[in-house]
Amino acid sequence: MSIPAELKYTKDHEWVRVEGNTAVIGITAFAQGELGDIVYVEVETEGEDLGKEEIFGTVEAVKTVSDLYMPLSGKIVEFNTALEANPELVNSDPYGEGWMIKVEFSDAAELDGLLSAADYEGVIG
Repeated sequence: MSIPAELKYTKDHEWVRVEGNTAVIGITAFAQGELGDIVYVEVETEGEDLGKEEIFGTVEAVKTVSDLYMPLSGKIVEFNTALEANPELVNSDPYGEGWMIKVEFSDAAELDGLLSAADYEGVIG
């Protein structure tokens, strides 16, 4: 299973790619594999400031709906609108075209609390 070393991770199975003061966020290959076929991604928090671990949206698979949690505090500046027509991008390319949101994070120190690829591998076994 793919766990890109350049990304940071959460115990809630989100990944974070830092680009300056912006974080690109999605769910991991492990998470999408556990959920199965993604049929809908809902993010109605674009433009909002949310705290770390607050719910920013939901992802719906054939058999379940799961909440999506903010890995960092900040303002959601962009939602990946490609997911509206093609939510299956989360399954086919979770670390690329299947990204979910971009966040202008407000506290860079929170990055230190995220997991490395090796630490995340330990979480999922």
